[in-house]
Amino acid sequence: MPPRLFSQPSVKALTGSISGRSPLVSLSRATRSTVRAASTKSKPQQKTTDFFRASQARQRKAANISRQKDIQAEREASLGDPVESQPTPFIQEIQAIQNGTQTPSSSDLNYYLKSDELSGAFQFSKDLTEPLQNPDRDTADPQAEKEIIELHQQQHHNAEEAIQRIVNLNNGNTKDRLRLIVQKCIEQFGRHSTDTVLPPKPASVQEESATNHLEKVPRVGPDTGSPEVQAAILTAKIMNLSRHLQSSNKDKHNRRNLQILVHKRQKLLQYIRRKERGGPRWQNLMGTLGLSEAAWKGEICL
Repeated sequence: MPPRLFSQPSVKALTGSISGRSPLVSLSRATRSTVRAASTKSKPQQKTTDFFRASQARQRKAANISRQKDIQAEREASLGDPVESQPTPFIQEIQAIQNGTQTPSSSDLNYYLKSDELSGAFQFSKDLTEPLQNPDRDTADPQAEKEIIELHQQQHHNAEEAIQRIVNLNNGNTKDRLRLIVQKCIEQFGRHSTDTVLPPKPASVQEESATNHLEKVPRVGPDTGSPEVQAAILTAKIMNLSRHLQSSNKDKHNRRNLQILVHKRQKLLQYIRRKERGGPRWQNLMGTLGLSEAAWKGEICL
Protein backbone atom coordinates (compact mmCIF):
# COMPACT_ATOMS: atom_id res chain seq x y z
CA MET A 1 0.00 0.00 0.00
CA PRO A 2 1.55 3.31 -1.07
CA PRO A 3 2.12 6.08 1.56
CA ARG A 4 -0.34 8.93 1.89
CA LEU A 5 0.79 12.48 1.18
CA PHE A 6 -0.68 15.31 3.21
CA SER A 7 -0.81 18.49 1.10
CA GLN A 8 -2.04 20.84 3.84
CA PRO A 9 1.20 21.07 5.87
CA SER A 10 3.21 21.75 2.75
CA VAL A 11 0.87 24.50 1.70
CA LYS A 12 1.13 25.98 5.17
CA ALA A 13 4.87 25.88 5.02
CA LEU A 14 4.95 27.72 1.70
CA THR A 15 2.17 30.23 2.03
CA GLY A 16 1.74 30.45 5.77
CA SER A 17 -1.32 29.66 7.79
CA ILE A 18 -4.18 32.03 7.72
CA SER A 19 -4.92 31.50 11.38
CA GLY A 20 -1.23 31.47 12.48
CA ARG A 21 0.85 34.65 13.09
CA SER A 22 3.87 35.41 11.00
CA PRO A 23 6.78 37.33 12.68
CA LEU A 24 6.72 40.02 9.99
CA VAL A 25 3.03 40.59 10.45
CA SER A 26 3.33 40.86 14.23
CA LEU A 27 6.23 43.30 13.88
CA SER A 28 4.28 45.57 11.54
CA ARG A 29 1.29 45.53 13.87
CA ALA A 30 3.45 46.42 16.89
CA THR A 31 5.02 49.34 14.98
CA ARG A 32 1.60 50.67 14.01
CA SER A 33 0.35 50.50 17.60
CA THR A 34 3.47 52.31 18.91
CA VAL A 35 3.12 55.12 16.38
CA ARG A 36 -0.56 55.42 17.18
CA ALA A 37 0.14 55.60 20.92
CA ALA A 38 2.85 58.24 20.40
CA SER A 39 0.53 60.30 18.22
CA THR A 40 -2.16 60.21 20.88
CA LYS A 41 0.32 61.29 23.64
CA SER A 42 1.76 64.22 21.64
CA LYS A 43 -1.70 65.66 21.10
CA PRO A 44 -3.36 66.16 24.50
CA GLN A 45 -7.04 66.54 24.60
CA GLN A 46 -8.26 70.14 24.70
CA LYS A 47 -10.13 70.95 27.86
CA THR A 48 -13.26 72.95 27.70
CA THR A 49 -12.60 76.56 28.93
CA ASP A 50 -14.84 77.98 31.64
CA PHE A 51 -15.10 81.68 30.80
CA PHE A 52 -16.51 82.55 34.22
CA ARG A 53 -13.52 81.03 36.05
CA ALA A 54 -11.07 82.68 33.62
CA SER A 55 -12.59 86.11 34.22
CA GLN A 56 -12.42 85.57 37.99
CA ALA A 57 -8.73 84.61 37.70
CA ARG A 58 -8.00 87.75 35.69
CA GLN A 59 -9.77 89.90 38.27
CA ARG A 60 -7.79 88.33 41.12
CA LYS A 61 -4.52 88.89 39.26
CA ALA A 62 -5.35 92.55 38.58
CA ALA A 63 -6.32 93.07 42.24
CA ASN A 64 -3.02 91.52 43.41
CA ILE A 65 -0.97 93.70 41.05
CA SER A 66 -2.73 96.89 42.18
CA ARG A 67 -2.28 95.90 45.83
CA GLN A 68 1.44 95.31 45.28
CA LYS A 69 1.74 98.76 43.71
CA ASP A 70 -0.03 100.35 46.68
CA ILE A 71 2.22 98.55 49.15
CA GLN A 72 5.33 99.65 47.24
CA ALA A 73 4.09 103.25 47.18
CA GLU A 74 3.43 103.13 50.95
CA ARG A 75 6.94 101.80 51.59
CA GLU A 76 8.52 104.51 49.46
CA ALA A 77 6.44 107.19 51.18
CA SER A 78 7.48 105.92 54.60
CA LEU A 79 11.15 106.07 53.62
CA GLY A 80 10.86 109.59 52.20
CA ASP A 81 12.57 111.34 49.31
CA PRO A 82 16.30 110.61 48.78
CA VAL A 83 16.88 114.04 47.18
CA GLU A 84 14.64 116.65 48.80
CA SER A 85 15.01 117.76 52.43
CA GLN A 86 12.39 118.71 54.97
CA PRO A 87 11.95 122.49 55.51
CA THR A 88 14.03 122.91 58.65
CA PRO A 89 15.29 126.40 59.68
CA PHE A 90 18.79 125.68 58.34
CA ILE A 91 17.40 124.39 55.02
CA GLN A 92 15.11 127.41 54.69
CA GLU A 93 18.08 129.72 55.25
CA ILE A 94 20.05 127.92 52.53
CA GLN A 95 17.10 128.10 50.14
CA ALA A 96 16.75 131.84 50.80
CA ILE A 97 20.43 132.34 49.95
CA GLN A 98 20.18 130.24 46.79
CA ASN A 99 17.04 131.99 45.59
CA GLY A 100 18.35 135.45 46.51
CA THR A 101 15.36 136.24 48.72
CA GLN A 102 17.23 137.16 51.92
CA THR A 103 16.59 140.61 53.39
CA PRO A 104 18.99 143.48 52.53
CA SER A 105 19.66 144.05 56.24
CA SER A 106 21.12 140.57 56.58
CA SER A 107 24.71 140.22 57.73
CA ASP A 108 25.47 137.82 54.87
CA LEU A 109 27.99 139.60 52.66
CA ASN A 110 30.01 138.52 49.67
CA TYR A 111 33.79 138.01 49.41
CA TYR A 112 34.09 136.51 52.93
CA LEU A 113 33.28 139.88 54.55
CA LYS A 114 31.64 140.44 57.91
CA SER A 115 29.38 143.34 58.79
CA ASP A 116 31.58 144.51 61.69
CA GLU A 117 34.70 144.32 59.53
CA LEU A 118 33.01 146.34 56.80
CA SER A 119 31.80 149.02 59.20
CA GLY A 120 35.31 149.31 60.67
CA ALA A 121 36.78 149.71 57.18
CA PHE A 122 34.25 152.48 56.40
CA GLN A 123 35.17 154.35 59.55
CA PHE A 124 38.91 154.01 58.85
CA SER A 125 38.52 155.31 55.29
CA LYS A 126 36.41 158.25 56.51
CA ASP A 127 39.03 159.24 59.06
CA LEU A 128 41.80 158.80 56.51
CA THR A 129 40.19 161.06 53.90
CA GLU A 130 38.83 163.69 56.29
CA PRO A 131 39.97 167.19 55.23
CA LEU A 132 42.51 168.96 57.43
CA GLN A 133 41.73 172.18 59.20
CA ASN A 134 43.77 175.33 58.65
CA PRO A 135 46.17 175.65 61.62
CA ASP A 136 45.99 179.44 61.39
CA ARG A 137 42.49 179.99 62.71
CA ASP A 138 42.74 183.77 62.23
CA THR A 139 42.96 183.47 58.43
CA ALA A 140 40.67 180.41 58.14
CA ASP A 141 37.35 180.66 56.32
CA PRO A 142 34.65 178.85 58.36
CA GLN A 143 32.19 178.80 55.45
CA ALA A 144 34.70 177.18 53.08
CA GLU A 145 35.66 174.60 55.70
CA LYS A 146 32.00 173.76 56.25
CA GLU A 147 31.44 173.27 52.51
CA ILE A 148 34.53 171.05 52.28
CA ILE A 149 33.31 168.91 55.21
CA GLU A 150 29.82 168.54 53.68
CA LEU A 151 31.34 167.59 50.33
CA HIS A 152 33.53 165.01 52.06
CA GLN A 153 30.54 163.51 53.88
CA GLN A 154 28.58 163.31 50.65
CA GLN A 155 31.45 161.63 48.82
CA HIS A 156 31.93 159.19 51.69
CA HIS A 157 28.20 158.36 51.68
CA ASN A 158 28.27 157.69 47.92
CA ALA A 159 31.34 155.49 48.26
CA GLU A 160 29.71 153.57 51.14
CA GLU A 161 26.57 152.91 49.10
CA ALA A 162 28.68 151.72 46.15
CA ILE A 163 30.63 149.30 48.34
CA GLN A 164 27.39 148.03 49.89
CA ARG A 165 26.02 147.26 46.43
CA ILE A 166 29.25 145.50 45.44
CA VAL A 167 29.37 143.24 48.52
CA ASN A 168 25.62 142.60 48.55
CA LEU A 169 24.95 138.92 47.89
CA ASN A 170 21.90 139.70 45.76
CA ASN A 171 24.27 141.02 43.09
CA GLY A 172 26.48 137.93 43.22
CA ASN A 173 26.29 134.79 41.11
CA THR A 174 25.61 131.19 42.09
CA LYS A 175 29.26 130.57 42.90
CA ASP A 176 29.27 133.45 45.41
CA ARG A 177 26.13 132.11 47.09
CA LEU A 178 27.62 128.63 47.29
CA ARG A 179 30.72 130.07 48.95
CA LEU A 180 28.57 131.65 51.66
CA ILE A 181 26.61 128.40 52.11
CA VAL A 182 29.85 126.48 52.60
CA GLN A 183 30.81 128.92 55.35
CA LYS A 184 27.48 128.40 57.07
CA CYS A 185 27.86 124.60 56.86
CA ILE A 186 31.29 124.84 58.47
CA GLU A 187 29.96 127.05 61.25
CA GLN A 188 26.93 124.82 61.85
CA PHE A 189 28.44 121.31 61.65
CA GLY A 190 32.15 121.88 62.26
CA ARG A 191 33.42 119.96 65.25
CA HIS A 192 35.13 123.07 66.59
CA SER A 193 31.60 124.25 67.50
CA THR A 194 29.64 121.00 67.92
CA ASP A 195 32.14 119.47 70.35
CA THR A 196 31.18 122.08 72.92
CA VAL A 197 27.42 121.51 72.45
CA LEU A 198 26.82 117.85 71.65
CA PRO A 199 27.68 115.01 74.05
CA PRO A 200 30.25 112.45 72.89
CA LYS A 201 29.23 109.18 71.29
CA PRO A 202 28.69 106.13 73.55
CA ALA A 203 31.99 104.63 74.64
CA SER A 204 32.75 101.02 73.83
CA VAL A 205 33.64 98.42 76.45
CA GLN A 206 37.37 98.54 77.10
CA GLU A 207 39.13 95.29 77.83
CA GLU A 208 42.20 95.00 80.01
CA SER A 209 44.40 94.03 77.08
CA ALA A 210 43.26 97.01 74.98
CA THR A 211 45.74 99.79 74.31
CA ASN A 212 45.18 103.11 76.05
CA HIS A 213 44.94 105.95 73.55
CA LEU A 214 46.07 109.46 74.38
CA GLU A 215 43.55 112.22 74.85
CA LYS A 216 42.72 114.21 71.75
CA VAL A 217 44.21 117.65 71.37
CA PRO A 218 41.54 120.38 71.07
CA ARG A 219 41.00 121.71 67.58
CA VAL A 220 42.61 124.93 66.43
CA GLY A 221 40.66 126.87 63.82
CA PRO A 222 37.50 125.90 61.93
CA ASP A 223 36.83 122.28 61.06
CA THR A 224 36.40 121.84 57.30
CA GLY A 225 37.13 118.13 56.77
CA SER A 226 34.73 116.27 59.05
CA PRO A 227 32.15 114.05 57.30
CA GLU A 228 29.28 116.06 58.77
CA VAL A 229 30.50 119.23 57.05
CA GLN A 230 31.04 117.40 53.76
CA ALA A 231 27.54 115.88 53.92
CA ALA A 232 26.03 119.34 54.55
CA ILE A 233 27.94 120.83 51.59
CA LEU A 234 26.78 117.98 49.35
CA THR A 235 23.21 118.61 50.51
CA ALA A 236 23.48 122.27 49.47
CA LYS A 237 24.81 121.29 46.04
CA ILE A 238 22.04 118.71 45.63
CA MET A 239 19.41 121.31 46.47
CA ASN A 240 20.89 123.70 43.91
CA LEU A 241 20.93 121.08 41.14
CA SER A 242 17.44 119.86 42.02
CA ARG A 243 16.09 123.42 41.79
CA HIS A 244 17.80 123.83 38.41
CA LEU A 245 16.42 120.55 37.01
CA GLN A 246 12.86 121.52 37.88
CA SER A 247 12.95 124.04 35.02
CA SER A 248 15.45 122.18 32.78
CA ASN A 249 14.21 118.66 32.23
CA LYS A 250 16.52 117.93 29.28
CA ASP A 251 19.76 118.78 31.05
CA LYS A 252 21.10 115.21 31.16
CA HIS A 253 24.62 116.27 32.17
CA ASN A 254 23.47 117.91 35.41
CA ARG A 255 21.02 115.07 36.05
CA ARG A 256 23.94 112.67 36.05
CA ASN A 257 25.85 115.06 38.34
CA LEU A 258 22.86 114.99 40.69
CA GLN A 259 22.94 111.19 40.79
CA ILE A 260 26.68 111.23 41.57
CA LEU A 261 26.22 113.73 44.43
CA VAL A 262 23.29 111.79 45.92
CA HIS A 263 25.28 108.55 45.98
CA LYS A 264 28.33 110.30 47.45
CA ARG A 265 26.16 111.67 50.24
CA GLN A 266 24.69 108.22 50.82
CA LYS A 267 28.16 106.74 51.36
CA LEU A 268 29.08 109.55 53.75
CA LEU A 269 25.87 109.15 55.75
CA GLN A 270 26.37 105.40 56.02
CA TYR A 271 29.91 106.01 57.26
CA ILE A 272 28.74 108.56 59.86
CA ARG A 273 25.99 106.24 61.10
CA ARG A 274 28.43 103.34 61.43
CA LYS A 275 31.02 105.42 63.27
CA GLU A 276 28.65 107.40 65.51
CA ARG A 277 26.37 104.39 66.21
CA GLY A 278 23.28 106.55 65.78
CA GLY A 279 24.43 108.91 68.54
CA PRO A 280 23.76 112.62 69.14
CA ARG A 281 25.99 113.78 66.28
CA TRP A 282 24.08 111.61 63.80
CA GLN A 283 20.71 112.77 65.10
CA ASN A 284 21.78 116.41 64.98
CA LEU A 285 22.97 116.05 61.38
CA MET A 286 19.82 114.33 60.11
CA GLY A 287 17.49 116.63 62.05
CA THR A 288 19.20 119.86 60.96
CA LEU A 289 19.45 118.86 57.30
CA GLY A 290 15.91 117.43 57.26
CA LEU A 291 17.00 114.15 55.66
CA SER A 292 14.95 110.95 55.77
CA GLU A 293 16.02 107.31 55.79
CA ALA A 294 15.82 107.19 51.99
CA ALA A 295 18.95 109.38 51.82
CA TRP A 296 21.17 106.55 53.16
CA LYS A 297 19.18 103.31 53.29
CA GLY A 298 18.76 100.86 50.43
CA GLU A 299 19.36 101.41 46.73
CA ILE A 300 18.73 104.91 45.39
CA CYS A 301 17.31 105.09 41.86
CA LEU A 302 16.72 108.51 40.33
